[in-house]
Amino acid sequence: MTLIKSISGIRGTIGGKVNDNLTPVDAVKFAAAYGTWLKDKCGNKEEIKVVIGRDARISGKMISSLVANTLVGLGIQVIDLGLSTTPTVETIVPLEEADGGIILTASHNPKQWNALKLLNEKGEFLNGEEGAKILKIAENDAYSFAEVDDLGSYNKAVGGIDTHIEEIFKLDYINLEAIKNANFKVVVDGVNSTGGIAIPALLKKLGVECVELYCTPNGHFPHNPEPLKEHLTDISNLVVEEKADFGIVVDPDVDRLALICEDGSMFGEEYTLVACADYILEKNNGGNTVSNLSSSRALRDVTEKHGGTYQASAVGEVNVVELMKSTNAIIGGEGNGGIIYPAAHYGRDSLVGVALFLSLLAERKVSCKALRESYPSYFMSKNKIQLTPEINVDLILENMAKKYENENVSTIDGVKVDFPTEWVHLRKSNTEPIIRIYTESDSQENADNLAQRIIEEIKEII
Repeated sequence: MTLIKSISGIRGTIGGKVNDNLTPVDAVKFAAAYGTWLKDKCGNKEEIKVVIGRDARISGKMISSLVANTLVGLGIQVIDLGLSTTPTVETIVPLEEADGGIILTASHNPKQWNALKLLNEKGEFLNGEEGAKILKIAENDAYSFAEVDDLGSYNKAVGGIDTHIEEIFKLDYINLEAIKNANFKVVVDGVNSTGGIAIPALLKKLGVECVELYCTPNGHFPHNPEPLKEHLTDISNLVVEEKADFGIVVDPDVDRLALICEDGSMFGEEYTLVACADYILEKNNGGNTVSNLSSSRALRDVTEKHGGTYQASAVGEVNVVELMKSTNAIIGGEGNGGIIYPAAHYGRDSLVGVALFLSLLAERKVSCKALRESYPSYFMSKNKIQLTPEINVDLILENMAKKYENENVSTIDGVKVDFPTEWVHLRKSNTEPIIRIYTESDSQENADNLAQRIIEEIKEII
């Protein structure tokens, strides 16, 4: 059982002991710390509003009630979207002119997990400095609750997902007419969470025939909720059986998007962003893009094909967004299927990704498989090496950076070495003595071999 406190929020397993797990007490303490920080940030503002929403996991209603009533106790107005998605809450915060937001979701983690993800007034995740302040308030129990006459209010909102969809339809490059005329048939795996509400609703409004698989939002995940190939056998089979144009898979909070080709093969999470970027770059006659250091080189290739500039950030959505803003990137995200399209908002959004992908397929009149084959083929290998606690991981990374100093090396997040036809990215874990090793090459064999070579080199240093 685990409780993880970080600058991006608090995450843990339900049950157990206070400070060891995500118990009701921990949920209240962290919500109180966020609310107290927000009140201090807003100063003498008469009314402070926070939008909350949750995914469908079993503990969601309990955690949401605790968070909402804690905020009310602080004198804050709560707008509760109920069953929602991460990108929906991010979209609604600025539309409601709210001062912040909290999303109750543990993303792709199994059902025993839940989390509080914290947003600012723009509907974007807090930065490191802000998150550190909230952690300090929580550690010191430095809360500031309201007196009885100054309690906040609780308001149950409806239609948040519909509003989110309407905002997507306002985007310039979403080709509603072409999508409706294409007569697409799509299978959706909503992993029995809120993607089972949001994605079918989006598709039906686009005139797309939708075959639903695991779209009952009861929180009982029918398979591991991380949208990886080994977890997606059922939808791959159903896409072929239904003769569908492709399949859509999302994680429980709907910020990651994976696609299945018409023959049941994986389009590839890394290539979700590549395809959407290809479409936007074509429409925009070029532009800048950003992904993180562990994402595929294919985005760089597609960006440069359209005359744009690609840059890589440290891993983490906040880091991607920061670099996107500073480089005026027109699209970006993470290779785990996270699409960030600033014209909509600065957050990973599967609904936006689906609308862009459908527009691309409809306009080019190609199959999902043919589209995938039109992009550069890269293959990734993801490994890790377990170390003992006394080993200095930072020193190992320094040695690896020095070993490859004549190559193109980045040390903004661990060590990444770019070779002419492949790369390796080494990152240390913040919670255990592990080095994660990500490689990419022009074949799976080469990617695996590169990873094994690096592992052996690390062992020699140890």
